[in-house]
Amino acid sequence: MCFIVCLVRHYSTFMLFLNNVLSRKIFPRVKFCRNMASEKRNVGERKGTTYKQWLAALTANTTLLTYGFQSGWVAPMTSILQSEESPAGTPLNDTEMSWVASSISLFACLGVPLFAYTVDKIGRKKTILIMAVFQTLCWIINILSSSTASLIIGRFFGGLSSGGCYNVVPMYVREISQDDIRGILGSFLILLQNIGFLVMFAMGFYMDYYVVLYIVVWIPVITIVMMLFAPESPAFLVKKGLNDEAASTLSVLRGLDVDDKVIQKELDYMKNEEETYKSLPTVSFLNIWQNKTWRHGCYLNIALVTLRANSGNFAILTFTPAILAASGVTVNRELQTLSFPAVMILASFISMSCVEKFGRKPLLASTFIVGGIALGTLATTMLIQQQGGAPPVWIPALAIIIYLCSYAGGISPMPYIIMAEMFNFQIRAKVIGAFVTHAWFLSFLQIVTFTAITNLIGAHNVFYCYAVTNILGAFVTLIFLPETKGKTVEEIEMDLNKRR
Repeated sequence: MCFIVCLVRHYSTFMLFLNNVLSRKIFPRVKFCRNMASEKRNVGERKGTTYKQWLAALTANTTLLTYGFQSGWVAPMTSILQSEESPAGTPLNDTEMSWVASSISLFACLGVPLFAYTVDKIGRKKTILIMAVFQTLCWIINILSSSTASLIIGRFFGGLSSGGCYNVVPMYVREISQDDIRGILGSFLILLQNIGFLVMFAMGFYMDYYVVLYIVVWIPVITIVMMLFAPESPAFLVKKGLNDEAASTLSVLRGLDVDDKVIQKELDYMKNEEETYKSLPTVSFLNIWQNKTWRHGCYLNIALVTLRANSGNFAILTFTPAILAASGVTVNRELQTLSFPAVMILASFISMSCVEKFGRKPLLASTFIVGGIALGTLATTMLIQQQGGAPPVWIPALAIIIYLCSYAGGISPMPYIIMAEMFNFQIRAKVIGAFVTHAWFLSFLQIVTFTAITNLIGAHNVFYCYAVTNILGAFVTLIFLPETKGKTVEEIEMDLNKRR
């Protein structure tokens, strides 16, 4: 937790430096007049404070930190649980470990509809509190017993909460954030997850089994305490007819007086949306599907989620030790494993600095292209090795690093930021819930079938397929996806209608 606070404390300095590099050193003259006018207007209108938005977004995203712990926990603990000194009493076999590893994705599919219901019924804040309680139960059960059944029961609660992480948290962060920092705060999602991976790998390889559990169990407890003081989403308060409370919450989050015209403008916008949709029948998936604009937005987001899930991340993290060993790269296993999330954290910081400057669409398209080239290079290297050739050992290592940077920097976070910005808050919970369920189910299928498919068609062909998927993702992004940066839902819907 101290590490995260340190990162946030020095974030503004880092972003200022990176912004100067990007805007002055690399692109000193390339500026469009419209963007310059927009920047001057934003600077002139900017007032109030944003630190409470940052704090609330960071608090909500600590659930992603715990999710990173839970996802990364299996890798360093597998050797312990399968050893003769296993805390389960007897060593777990490969089948048992596969169920322990994959169950979190399977149970997440159940968590998504659960939290998609509660997020509109009891609110974003209370739903995040329930998620943190489930995450606490996961670690407590593992502390009390490490049998296979207990581990899977613990992963059941962890999976349920994971189902809400990519559904509720982006929604909450989007609804508390003002437009000019919405993308940056949305990028916390992947940053905190990758920090969780890194910290868990570091602790898991060098600390005792129970010491790790006793440390991580306190993180969701801290989340619960901090969320008790966090504000509810103003959009949800308007949805429930609590307009005065919504105005007060906006005032606190923006650091402005409740009578300020900025607050009143935001509140009026949400109230107008609410009045519009109150006059319509109850919004259901059938209503969403019958609306041509919403349906087109759903097509795009399903495509993005599918392309993201099949972009090769799971294969890279699974196959990297074998790939590097076959290439002749000899690196300490623990150091090698720790380097992956470290690279992804760096890429997340770079992404956070670029997302509001260059927009969602250019960042997503460019990372898809870079990821496709990297995986294509890796697949070609593997094919050459299979044919008896000896390519330089640094090529696969560099390809893996480049891909991980592209995945963490754009492929992974951008679809979730885009889907949270694209839809009206009246249907946001429903459609994001459906997209995230789809993503979790794809993850589960990959874990279950990956080895069989690799054995059937060969690892190099699998990576060629992933490379093609990334290039297809760039094509879909450039041709069909509208830019959502700094736009209202109406403006995005107008873009969708034009493209449709």
